[in-house]
Amino acid sequence: MNDINDFTTGSISKKMIRFMVPILAALVLQAMYGAVDLLIVGKFGTTAGISGVTTGSSIMNLFTFTIAALTTAVTVVMGRYLGEKNYSNISKLLGSAVSFFFVVGVALSFVIVCFARPIVTLLQTPPEAVDLTVQYIRICGLGYIFVVFYNVISCIFRGFGDSTSPLIFVLIACVVNIVGDLLLVAVLHMNAAGAAIATIVAQAVSVLLSLIIIKRKKLPFTITKNDVCFSVEVPKFLVIGAPLALQDLLTNVTFLALCAFVNRLGLEASSGYGVAQKVQSFVMLIPVAIMQSMASFVAQNVGANKEDRARKVMLFGMGFGSAIGVVVGIAVFCFGDGISTLFTNDPAVVARSFEFLRGFAAEAVVTCLLFSFMGYFNGHARSLFVMLQSLAQSFLVRLPVSYIMSIKPDASLTGVGLAAPLATCFGILLCFIYYRKLQKGFITQ
Repeated sequence: MNDINDFTTGSISKKMIRFMVPILAALVLQAMYGAVDLLIVGKFGTTAGISGVTTGSSIMNLFTFTIAALTTAVTVVMGRYLGEKNYSNISKLLGSAVSFFFVVGVALSFVIVCFARPIVTLLQTPPEAVDLTVQYIRICGLGYIFVVFYNVISCIFRGFGDSTSPLIFVLIACVVNIVGDLLLVAVLHMNAAGAAIATIVAQAVSVLLSLIIIKRKKLPFTITKNDVCFSVEVPKFLVIGAPLALQDLLTNVTFLALCAFVNRLGLEASSGYGVAQKVQSFVMLIPVAIMQSMASFVAQNVGANKEDRARKVMLFGMGFGSAIGVVVGIAVFCFGDGISTLFTNDPAVVARSFEFLRGFAAEAVVTCLLFSFMGYFNGHARSLFVMLQSLAQSFLVRLPVSYIMSIKPDASLTGVGLAAPLATCFGILLCFIYYRKLQKGFITQ
């Protein structure tokens, strides 16, 4: 492991930023990846198509974020091995991860395709958008194995301290997706179904090309056929990953519930919320990049018994992220309507989107604090607490507040949007209490 990939020495700020920038760029491209679908459907499709892509992508995110959480555990275990200079177990770890996620990917594809319509009905999707939403989900489900392996490949490189390769992979996918959307939606007028086909084809091309790139790279480890099996490494990353996956699964269930609350308010509210979600995905880029970077940083330092350095990494993430978050939050609060017009020309949809964003804007700041805590705890393999605090804030604050705001007479989406920063502040309080107890030794390290 060279000095660039070794996070246990040197300047924290320089190494953190150097590692985080490619992760952030990859997240920007991923956000653009999803935003392009909605943008092109909004410009060349129908309002029902916008609702179909919105609800369909929310459902797919339920599965995708769960998989991404599981792969984070592989990153953490790999980071530990690197910090300990224990290279012999890495090949077994990665071979086991490939085997495990292949089985999971096939199983999820079956579930998504078979249960698409019942899920769409459960979410109270506007009648005009039901068929389009079902088409979107089933098409994505058929190619879901490619989504799974994109996340697996990316986690391997992040665990090794290489955040540039995942950027290349998502750049490939983004370019293919844009071309596919323009052809299938703008030219062939396939609406939501065209956006789904473009998404899966892009993921497939990205995975295939990334395998070619990997083959040409000189890696410090190799994976043989004998390594590709279910070994003792599977329980190691599942112990960390299962709470994270359950956390993301249940958290995204609350987001689907929120989607159902908004869908009850009609097609314009549903479409406006969908546009706001795409803007929201860009707002969350810095916090997510910090959390993903911090998991690798902290894991290596914990493995090297440098706890004080791990704590400094967390504090740097909080300060750096919050400073940027203030600027982003003000921009969203003041100019959210102008940003929303990038996705649709419908004034009613833009107005509903802006309603949500005004309530949501503070999340740009407070999430940087929460995600810095979460990255720190994940790097310590404290994923069980991360899961519990996330579920507490989701089910005790976000969901109840969203529901109450959505059933008010002449309900505004501003109140629904405000539920997010309120829940995050509650999560920060829980994390701070846990952190203090951890530092004082009330909780065993």
